[in-house]
Amino acid sequence: MSKLQIGLAIAGGLVLAALVAHGAWVTRRNQPRLAEPEPRPVEPQGLGELALDPSDPVAARVDEDALLLPPALERKPLMDSLIDVIASIELEQPVAGEAVLAHMPATRRVGSKPFAIEGLEQESGQWEPPQAGRRYSALQAGVQLANRAGALNEIEYSEFVVKTQALADAVGGTPEVPDMLDAVARARELDGFAGEHDAQLNITLRARHTAWSAGYVQQNAARLGFVAGVLPGRMVLPASTAGQLPLLGLHYDAQAALAEDPALTAIREVTLSLEVPQVPRSEQPYARLREAAARLAEVMDGQLTDDNGQPLTAAAMDLIGAELENLYDRLDARELSAGSALARRLFS
Repeated sequence: MSKLQIGLAIAGGLVLAALVAHGAWVTRRNQPRLAEPEPRPVEPQGLGELALDPSDPVAARVDEDALLLPPALERKPLMDSLIDVIASIELEQPVAGEAVLAHMPATRRVGSKPFAIEGLEQESGQWEPPQAGRRYSALQAGVQLANRAGALNEIEYSEFVVKTQALADAVGGTPEVPDMLDAVARARELDGFAGEHDAQLNITLRARHTAWSAGYVQQNAARLGFVAGVLPGRMVLPASTAGQLPLLGLHYDAQAALAEDPALTAIREVTLSLEVPQVPRSEQPYARLREAAARLAEVMDGQLTDDNGQPLTAAAMDLIGAELENLYDRLDARELSAGSALARRLFS
């Protein structure tokens, strides 16, 4: 073999080696980032004191419903004329809770609106949901004026009247039902207010270069205190007080979350969300949303954008915060403060 042939063979070998190395580098670069092994528990880093350790595999399976269970079950909020139509039912004589429960409607909804019955407990003089072993000197039925499905309409109101009358007849009572036109007008007004003040803030985190595996997303979110939610591809940041709704949500591709091998998934964006009317202002949810988004962007090499894919600057985030404070003020003025029982019912 001549020197020229040997030189060409060496050069060809070097080129081939370079191509193989480049291909391996490209393949490695395009592989999603994987979760790192964690030999010991990781404490949440400043996003609120939590009773759950997010690195614990048992705690990580806690869903949103479980997060709502305080040491003592939260009492169902009473009906309120601010967001409910209430019909009083005068009784001929006190009635046992068992009798009321036996004649309750099969469903607790009227169309798309929640329907409820309450009794005036004879001994305590307090309104409460009917319970066995109690006696009630009066009853009242109510239907919610509006929710995210819209305002109470005439058909729903008529169904409410029918259900109320049926219960009254069964327990020997006489109902006094508000005027339908007045109730429907109130419902439309409340629905208009709710529509103008129902805000959900979303911040999208997009991968700048390398995609993320589902495990990588879960690991970095867990380090900030997020735990698994009810639905695949959803994590939540629990409230600091037991029994309250989660403060923030984190969403990513549900199919990636359900994959048999999370390491083989490739996620290029996640969304952080805040249901403004559902979370108390005192929890400073927007500040915590910004903090969580900034931390994830830093450690995951991502860019923060709005729903339209436009980069979110600090100035834009400050403007959103100022508008949010005005929204909180308007909710407070209407006695529907964010995170209150009435706000949670109305904006649901």
